[in-house]
Amino acid sequence: MILSFITKKPYRKRLLFSAGFSLVEALVAMGIFTVIGIAVMTFFSDIFSFSKSAQGQLQIQQELQVLTRRMSAELRAASQSSVGSYALATTSSSTLSFYVDTDNDGVKERIRYFLQGTELKKGTLKPTGSPLAYTGSETTRSMVKNVQATTTPLFSYYDTNYAGTTTPLTQPVTVSSVRLVKITIVVDDNALIPPPAIIGTTQISLRTIKDNL
Repeated sequence: MILSFITKKPYRKRLLFSAGFSLVEALVAMGIFTVIGIAVMTFFSDIFSFSKSAQGQLQIQQELQVLTRRMSAELRAASQSSVGSYALATTSSSTLSFYVDTDNDGVKERIRYFLQGTELKKGTLKPTGSPLAYTGSETTRSMVKNVQATTTPLFSYYDTNYAGTTTPLTQPVTVSSVRLVKITIVVDDNALIPPPAIIGTTQISLRTIKDNL
């Protein structure tokens, strides 16, 4: 009796309609799921981008720490070249060159740090010949990329009057008056968007030629 009652068409249609979703309900559900899906995808995309950016920032910080330590060690050991030239060769705002024996072979290399575009590079020139001469081609390599220009120069120089907040020497600098060098490296992959730039800075007293500092 029950079966025969269900098979009656008007009642069966009403029963099936009430047991499922209407078209409007289905569309609303699909819309909700779509919005939730987009929100979840955006969330994980943001998490991935943030993680990648944080790793990149950390790597840049570590590279700058290593670089500034290396530059400090080399500068502190700067001394007269193997042909008798003054310890410092170039002291501009974007180039610094000096003489130091980096490989402990008794011969001073000329080390040159310079900015080429947005890339900080290091050039090394070893004197050759007899008598020795710094006339060959230097070997260069990239030290850090995406260096940004700011109001603070890459290299700033101070004389014996430096007292912590002293104004840097005016360019062009007389190399023989330099007793302290400040290095400020500002690195930013994209200055138009976060995260902010990373700044590596250090100051080096030229021990081998300092006098009353």
